[in-house]
Amino acid sequence: MAPWASARRIGYALVPRRWILAHITRSRPLSLALRKLVLAVPLVVGTGCEDIGGINIFSIQDDKDLGAQLADEILADPATYPILDENSYPDAYDALYEMRDELLATGQLQYADEFDWQVSIIDDDETLNAFAAPGGYIYVYTGLMRYLDYQDYFMGVLGHEMAHADERHSTQQLTKLYGMTTLLGVILGDDPGLAAEIAASLLTLSFSRTAEAEADSDSVYYLCETDWAANGAAGFFEELLAEGGTEIPEFLSTHPSSESRVADINALADELGCDTSLNAKADWQAVLDALP
Repeated sequence: MAPWASARRIGYALVPRRWILAHITRSRPLSLALRKLVLAVPLVVGTGCEDIGGINIFSIQDDKDLGAQLADEILADPATYPILDENSYPDAYDALYEMRDELLATGQLQYADEFDWQVSIIDDDETLNAFAAPGGYIYVYTGLMRYLDYQDYFMGVLGHEMAHADERHSTQQLTKLYGMTTLLGVILGDDPGLAAEIAASLLTLSFSRTAEAEADSDSVYYLCETDWAANGAAGFFEELLAEGGTEIPEFLSTHPSSESRVADINALADELGCDTSLNAKADWQAVLDALP
C-alpha cells in the first residue's frame, strides 16, 4: 500500500502529524516532497484554493545558464564582490564544500545532481549577507560567517540559501521583476549591461513571505538528516534578537519577523522529531581561522 494511502486511511484529523510521519517512514525514509504533503494536509483542509507557490516557466537548463551568466558578472566585478580565490584559501573552501556536500547527500534537494552548487566566499567583514543565484550558485560574506557563534547556525543559513536555489525562488522572483523575455535575452547574452544589473539585484532580492517560510522549513528538513542542529537557521535569528537594537541585515529586512521565524523553525524541528543539539564535533573556529 502506498504510504499516503495508509496515512489517509487512519485519518489526518484525528491523529497527530508526528505519529503519521513515524507511521509512514518505518520502512523507508520519507522524501521532502511527501513530508511537506503530510504536514500541509491539516492546514489545507477547509482553506480552499489558496496559492501556495509561484509558477516557473523556465527550464532547469535555463536556471543553470542564467546562474552561470550572473556568476560571470559577479566574478568580473571584484570591487563590488571581492571573492576569495579558492587556490589562496583552500582550507576555507574545503570546509564550505564539505558542508555543502553534506546537505546535498541528504537526498532532500530536488536538483542536487542537476545544479552546479558552486559556493563562493565574499571577503567583506562589514556585511552580514548571503544570497543565491539560479542554478545553485551560493554566495556568503565573511562578515556573516564571523558573526555566527556556531557552525550549526551557519549550516542553517547555508541550507536556507540552497533551498532558495533548489525551490527556484530566484528565477520566479527575477521573472516578476524583469519579465520572461528580458531574462531569456540575458541567458542568450543579448544585453551584458542588464546582466550586471540583475546580478546586483540579487543582493537585495526580496522573496515573498511564502518563499522565505519555505526556505526556512527546507533548511530544517535538510539538517534533520545530519548531525547538525535541525533548527540551526533559528540560531541566526536568535543572535540578532539577543543584540536587541542590531540593524536587521538588508537581505532579511523584508522577510517575516525574526521572532516568528524562530518559533516556526523550532516548531517544525520539534514536530519532525529532529535533533536540535549543537554538533559537538564541530570546529567552527578552524573554519574562521582559514579566512583572511
